Amino acid sequence: FTLQLLFTTLAGAILGGRRGAASVGVYVLLGLVGLPVFTSGGGPSYIIQPTFGYLLGFIGGAGLTGYLAHQSSHPSLKDLLIANFAGLIVIYTAGMAYLTMINNLYLGTPISLWTLFVYCFLLPIPGDIFLCIVAAFLTRQIQRSLPR
Repeated sequence: FTLQLLFTTLAGAILGGRRGAASVGVYVLLGLVGLPVFTSGGGPSYIIQPTFGYLLGFIGGAGLTGYLAHQSSHPSLKDLLIANFAGLIVIYTAGMAYLTMINNLYLGTPISLWTLFVYCFLLPIPGDIFLCIVAAFLTRQIQRSLPR
């Protein structure tokens, strides 16, 4: 369990699609050049880690979350929840696809669809749904405190 999802979702929701995706992209680049910002450290070899797809998904997820959240100058809580869950779909899609590809094609440790579903979706999704809800409430509070 990490707070990466919370902060990458907040980046999109608060900064908007382009700036949110760019800020998360900088985070990923910093990790790839060696700063220990990822769950298991950092460095260029992180690209062959099965979970690297989730990091790529964070970039796209922040972009979509920000794009959707900024369709209105004052998004409702419902709008923010929809944006956050849309971003979560991007993250899970990228992460699970990359994990399957790396395990099956590079590492030579095939993963079944059932195992992928259970360990990469079913078990983590309740916590991630909770984080998306928290991000929506935090976004509302942060946006209220920002100058207009």
